[in-house]
Amino acid sequence: MATPPHLGSYDPADVTMLLTEIAGDGLELPTEVRESLMQGGGHYAETLPIEYEPTAEYEALFEQLLQLHAARIARQTQVLARRITEEATASPVLVSLARAGTPVGVLLRRALLRDGIDAPHYTVSIVRERGLDPVALQYLTERYDPSRIVFVDGWTGKGAIQWELQEALDVHAKVSGAQIPSRLAVLTDPAHVAELCASREDELVPSACLNSTVSGLLSRTIIRPDLLPEGSFHGVRVYREFAERDLSRRYVDTVAEHFLGATDEQLAGELEQARNLAPADGRGLREVQAVQAEFGIENVHRVKPGIGETTRVLLRRLPQGIVVDPRHAHRLQHVLLLARDRGVPVIERANEVYACFGLIEDKAQ
Repeated sequence: MATPPHLGSYDPADVTMLLTEIAGDGLELPTEVRESLMQGGGHYAETLPIEYEPTAEYEALFEQLLQLHAARIARQTQVLARRITEEATASPVLVSLARAGTPVGVLLRRALLRDGIDAPHYTVSIVRERGLDPVALQYLTERYDPSRIVFVDGWTGKGAIQWELQEALDVHAKVSGAQIPSRLAVLTDPAHVAELCASREDELVPSACLNSTVSGLLSRTIIRPDLLPEGSFHGVRVYREFAERDLSRRYVDTVAEHFLGATDEQLAGELEQARNLAPADGRGLREVQAVQAEFGIENVHRVKPGIGETTRVLLRRLPQGIVVDPRHAHRLQHVLLLARDRGVPVIERANEVYACFGLIEDKAQ
């Protein structure tokens, strides 16, 4: 299989998208219609939400949050890059999970370049209950030693992607004979499930605050056999109409500028802290289940934990409400602004692991 054509707005040197562009006609549905379809048995990868267009106020807040958190994200990226090379493989092949993993993968590639390592970087599709794109996995294992592959995401929610990744790789090993390690590298791991992370705090990753305009103008990935030729990578829509508002390159460039800001001593200290974090014991799911029981929610998929997942609920789902730990209000400016703009109730609750939760409305009632 030849190298796929470049998609999206990132520099081609930063990432190769193992995705297939498809037209968006008929795929994008109003939130209430899509929610009803999904809760009635449809799958979220068969349709797309209507892409959220941020207000001027929200874009200004994003800019503030980027400036506030860029230095931290840069340090965490450098720490994660060094954990990858020291604890996983000295010559990594970065495989980011579309689409939240892609900005992190781009930054990891740049951080590794500063350390003298030219790591290939690809983006692939992983879909809950449908697995990792098998065509993309075949493409990768035909070109690289599987032991070099490290999967990259932005953060963990309840940990479902880690389990989905493991299951997909086990299936791939049975079919192909190539066992790829199920290593997942994330900046923040509040779910306590990832092998490699820079933090297990529920911290804001600013790229969670926007959709396509900070993710190379790409949509969520799509699995529609009726729209994709046999043997294709999973599908994606490219939002070229948002090009004038695209912040994808600006985001990674702004964070990468801070790679020079941390001294070797600071990075060594933060790297040591990351190595000694609390174990990956899955404690996040226990808190998700407690919230599920407290609010009488039958389906755990309607409980989305953490800053990143709550942001997604407010951007593209039908929120019933958000649960906020008031002790973390300083981290949640954009969440509270989105909730206010959409008229979503805010419930205060002291949480042990997560700063907030997004609760999705039950459309099956």
